Amino acid sequence: MNMVDDAPRTRRGGRGSRRELRSAINTTMLPALKRQLPLVEPMDEAQVERIDRASMDILEDVGVIFRDPQAIADWKSAGAEIRDDDRVHLDRGLVRELIKSIPESFTYHARNPANNLPFGKDHSIFVPMTGAPYLRDLEDRRRGPTLEDLASFHKLSHMLPAIHSSAHHIVEPMDHVVAHRHLRITYSSMKHSDKTFMGMTTSPKNAEDVMDMCAILFGDEFMETHAVATGNCNGNSPLVWDETMLGAMRAFCRRNQPVLCSPFVLGGANTPASTAASVAQLNAEALSALAYTQVVRKGCPAIYGHYLSTVSMKSGAPMAGTPEISLMNFMIGQMARYYQVPWRTSNTLGGAKTFDAQAGYESASTMMATLMAGANYVWHSAGWNEAGMHCSMAKFVVDAEQCAMGYRMAEGVKWDDFDEALAAVRDIGPGGHYLGHPHTQANFQEAFFMPELFDNNSIEQWIADGSQEITERALKHVQKLLASYEEPKLDEAVDEALRDYIARREREIPAVDALNDEH
Repeated sequence: MNMVDDAPRTRRGGRGSRRELRSAINTTMLPALKRQLPLVEPMDEAQVERIDRASMDILEDVGVIFRDPQAIADWKSAGAEIRDDDRVHLDRGLVRELIKSIPESFTYHARNPANNLPFGKDHSIFVPMTGAPYLRDLEDRRRGPTLEDLASFHKLSHMLPAIHSSAHHIVEPMDHVVAHRHLRITYSSMKHSDKTFMGMTTSPKNAEDVMDMCAILFGDEFMETHAVATGNCNGNSPLVWDETMLGAMRAFCRRNQPVLCSPFVLGGANTPASTAASVAQLNAEALSALAYTQVVRKGCPAIYGHYLSTVSMKSGAPMAGTPEISLMNFMIGQMARYYQVPWRTSNTLGGAKTFDAQAGYESASTMMATLMAGANYVWHSAGWNEAGMHCSMAKFVVDAEQCAMGYRMAEGVKWDDFDEALAAVRDIGPGGHYLGHPHTQANFQEAFFMPELFDNNSIEQWIADGSQEITERALKHVQKLLASYEEPKLDEAVDEALRDYIARREREIPAVDALNDEH
């Protein structure tokens, strides 16, 4: 019997039900992505070992500058050879021994335990962009951000299911002096979201302040055995680590908190004009920093990081979404797995000046490579445009939805209802349709991803709805999200302690931007 003929007139999955589903806002965070798809690995075993040998040769023969007296003293104690006062030559045996103590996986702990995240190996998390000196706001105007704008992005991060972190300075709050920003940024991350977050590493003392604030929120003893915040330390390619980054790295490592060890690659400018050779140099830089984390504190979590772009030989400008960036991501994923350490990459990068087709193509190309490379810490996953110069509110929410779509793809094929769905083929038979079948009614919400921000109606319906393009639809969605935001309240005593700490540190730190690095 054709089951469609017997379907009741009032159906659970009717048009009204689907319209209600589309209008509802789901803010429940997705668990950490557990990838099920095969990874893209363009190098064979011999080529992986060739990159490893080349990187170790660089570390032994060329060396890496650690522009920091404390780091030099640490390396001397660890048995490294120091030349020219600050050039560290690392024996490959020493490097291999040190990185062996880096945990291959751990758990990120949020102030809401429901938002804890297994991390490493086959788990991935999506983290929004950071560091934008401008934003494109609710009117799509490019302007300088404020602390209120930053709070809006932290609220959006809290509400978007595929975003696993509130990060830190998604945009720079230009209405606060540089010397005090790290305090306000950290508090905003903690206050407006109960997901995990990142910690500022703009100076060693700033990093220590962030760690102190984390201790207020989580407790010193808890931090000794649990990862609660992530720091990022960028190298100065080629082959230099500076005092600011190394001091901040020590502040995190001493408190047993994970650090991204991130060479900053501008392919063809600060690395050779070669994909494979760029990876060999980057790998050497990352390994030197990863090894140093274990000199500071053996067993502390650390993440193989990088920022990848290639440079236009026409203009010198960094580019996003290029084939070589994808290839480097695939190769770096292989190297991180070779060393058995978790790794970070960048996602949904765009060089476009507005949220246009170029931004979409660049971001989609980057995300696909990121997922197929098997990255664990997928940073810059929402909002990045204009080579990171601005964060777009419209792109932020669309990127987050793209992450949800990528998440669904990377989960792999679901087989749990295969037999039940095949039974529907017998019920419907030739020439029928499945819209009213009980299996469809029970599964239409989850069987196929339904983007909220893409328009798939007929052109007639699109015109009747006002001919809205993606930016306008996205900004209306941002307004809807912010209007329905509910703050995940901090414990009152913790909140008071955090605000007291900020007030004290702002009294102690001179409110003069130029003095920030000294204090």
